[in-house]
Amino acid sequence: MKRILMVGIAAVSAFAAQSAMANADLAKAKNCMACHAVANKVVGPAFKDVAAKYAGQKDAEAKLATKVIKGGSGAWGAVPMPANPQVSEAEAKTLVKWVLSQK
Repeated sequence: MKRILMVGIAAVSAFAAQSAMANADLAKAKNCMACHAVANKVVGPAFKDVAAKYAGQKDAEAKLATKVIKGGSGAWGAVPMPANPQVSEAEAKTLVKWVLSQK
C-alpha cells in the first residue's frame, strides 16, 4: 500500500513539475521573457513581484489576463506594457495563473 501511495505521489509531483515547465515554455514562446523574469526586474516587473502585489485579490486573474492581451500602463511605473494580440484568452489565463504562482 505504501508503494502505491509513493508511486501516486511521484506521478502527481512529476505532472506538477511538467505543468510548471510547460507554462514557462509558453511564457518564452509568447515573448513574455523579453521583458520579464521570474525572480528579477528586467524591463517589466519580476513575476514573483507581480504575484506578491496581486496576492489575495479576487479579480487579479481576469484583470491581468486582459492586461496581457491589451497592454497597460501605470501599475509598475512609466514604462507601458505593450499589447500582445498573439496571445489568446486561454493562453493569457494560463500565463497569469502561472505568474501568480511564482511566490
